[in-house]
Amino acid sequence: MHTTLRQLQLFAALAEHGSITAAARACHVTQPTVSMQLKDLADAVGLPLYEKIGHRLYLTAAGDDLLRTVRSMTDEWAAFAQRVDAMKGLTRGRLRVALVSTAKYFVPRMLGSFCARYPDIDIALEVLNRDGVIARMRDNRDDLYIMSVPPTDIDVEQHPFLPNPLVVIAPATDPLANTRSIALARLADARFILRERGSGTRLACDAHFARARFEPRILLEIGSNEAIKQAVAAGMGIAIISRHALDAGAAEAQIATLRVAGFPLHSSWSILYPRGRRLSPIAAAFLAHLQQSASKLRRSRRDRQRPPGS
Repeated sequence: MHTTLRQLQLFAALAEHGSITAAARACHVTQPTVSMQLKDLADAVGLPLYEKIGHRLYLTAAGDDLLRTVRSMTDEWAAFAQRVDAMKGLTRGRLRVALVSTAKYFVPRMLGSFCARYPDIDIALEVLNRDGVIARMRDNRDDLYIMSVPPTDIDVEQHPFLPNPLVVIAPATDPLANTRSIALARLADARFILRERGSGTRLACDAHFARARFEPRILLEIGSNEAIKQAVAAGMGIAIISRHALDAGAAEAQIATLRVAGFPLHSSWSILYPRGRRLSPIAAAFLAHLQQSASKLRRSRRDRQRPPGS
């Protein structure tokens, strides 16, 4: 089978952008060139690689398999280029990280010193819900993935690096806001505003409720921490949310954290990647940087909580 690297690059662009016109634009070539190169590639494979239904292009089974192969080859070549650069004393390249939406409250802050140390690295962050991150993991789209509840059907390397406590929040005017200890049963009549099904937060909540044999009255299911905080601040109900999402702001001033028995729910943020994947030098450096940054953050929080003079 005879193919060229250029044909594979154009095919990957077609899969990413969804049309020949967009692939041509992204690769800075003409539309006829893309069409001709892709036809030659399909002829070399001996099977159709995509089909057009309506105004959209869909990859065939052979096209899906070829795309996975192209991405694997591209990753290996990029990792090789990074290793060569490291041998030359240079550090440059591209780092791709996909993270669940709640992790956006702390991961970008950890990027500052890393970017200062490696200014020539191009970093792409994809912030999605848990299902979106897992979909990218299945397609091997990124170097590293960050979430609190790993998928059960993908064999992954898992590196826990930062606690992810889940707390119960309520309007600051809620009668329970100043109560020292609240049994979960006292929330039986409360209206709950929860994250969408399938999110890491919701999975942890559902598991805890099942263990406690507690059935919450769910008013709303929302896929945004910010929208949940606004709804709670407006007095619509109570919610369970990651403590990392409670940054100081207008909504937080109208929110109280309830001292509910069994909370906070304890979980951890983890850095994940498919087992067997060889990390590029840049990805390995970023993984170590996240672990070091998390360790410093934990020490800083312990120091703030320590009584003066202790």
